[in-house]
Amino acid sequence: IARVLCPGGTYFSQHVGPASVVELVEYFLGPVPEENRTWRSPERARVAAEAAGLTVVDLRMEELHTEFRDIGAVVYFLRKVIWMVPDFTVDAYLDKLRALHDRIEADGPFTATTTRYLIEARKPVST
Repeated sequence: IARVLCPGGTYFSQHVGPASVVELVEYFLGPVPEENRTWRSPERARVAAEAAGLTVVDLRMEELHTEFRDIGAVVYFLRKVIWMVPDFTVDAYLDKLRALHDRIEADGPFTATTTRYLIEARKPVST
């Protein structure tokens, strides 16, 4: 980005944050190692942007909630966001899906934390 951004230009973007929807991933795969939870941290983005010569003007992170109200929504999500549970198929995870379905029916939506961050960075004007 720094290479192609014009001097004085602004980079503004939203990124997936650290450990986004990790509760769902851990339900299917078990505990996620700490280094996998933090590799998408906004601070890493700041360090990378500054190392590339950009000035970070603003960096904001939010924790939001994603509610899965039925098992169909879980299946749809995992089939579209294939990196969450890389080997996901309904057949492979049928027992866990059935158990999660029963849990949703009994207790209500399965809620996962979704993280996003905004970064605004500028390329200094050449002198």
